[in-house]
Amino acid sequence: MEFMRILVQRVSRAAVHVEDRAVGVIGRGLLLLVGIGREDDETVLAPMAEKVVNLRIFPDPVGPSHFDRSALDEKADLLVVSQFTLHADSRKGRRPSFSAAAEPVRAQSLLDSFVALLRRFPLRVETGVFGAMMDVSLNNDGPVSLWLDSEELLAGRRRTR
Repeated sequence: MEFMRILVQRVSRAAVHVEDRAVGVIGRGLLLLVGIGREDDETVLAPMAEKVVNLRIFPDPVGPSHFDRSALDEKADLLVVSQFTLHADSRKGRRPSFSAAAEPVRAQSLLDSFVALLRRFPLRVETGVFGAMMDVSLNNDGPVSLWLDSEELLAGRRRTR
């Protein structure tokens, strides 16, 4: 089963360009590379949005190794970029298979809903352009990069209830 995957990168700045035009630019915050899986539905979106904005990956005043502050605490910017290649399966041969990624029309609808949920928080949210060839640039702060998987998140919630 393939579900939503997000590569979260803490950045000092990030930008997305399409055909030499900036379509999304942020300062300090999180770059979210989002892969929608073929098994995804609306039920994964809210828990993943909550996880992203509340994830404690910003340093507190004690020191950079103490991750005690969230995007909400920091009033961080978010840049959401669709990336179906997060569902690549390269176990066989030399060409990866992307069959675990959601079909594009469905993926775009779910991604748009995910972005709408993120925009309910008091944070600035920018996006790339779904399906476009994008140039993504970033300054990784830390570097800090984390992998979120909705299947693991939802399984953890079921175990703790």
